[in-house]
Amino acid sequence: VQLQASGGGLVQPGSSLRLSCAASGFTLGNYAIGWFRQAPGKEREGVTCINWGFSNSTYQESVKGRFTISRDNAKSTVYLQMNSLKPEDTALYYCAARRYLCSGSGSAYVKWGQGTQVTVSS
Repeated sequence: VQLQASGGGLVQPGSSLRLSCAASGFTLGNYAIGWFRQAPGKEREGVTCINWGFSNSTYQESVKGRFTISRDNAKSTVYLQMNSLKPEDTALYYCAARRYLCSGSGSAYVKWGQGTQVTVSS
């Protein structure tokens, strides 16, 4: 049972990145997937989440209109499209899974990926 986050990198402000969260060992379609991030010296925060199936998603206010979460259950993968990146988006990004519905609390998630680093700098 594993989540594998990938797609991070070093980009300039205003650039885009697409993160992927690939699931193995369980049926992704039965799980809500959240993306969290943690910057150095800061607490982990929830960024966005998508409920099971193709139901609704939620976004942190600071990323609304710039980030889009989507899922492809056939590929067991959830994506985070990040546009108009800002230096304050710099963080280690994690994906996490919990049954069915999103939660704003990281402790509610039972499966975590290893994280992928996103650095936005000129």
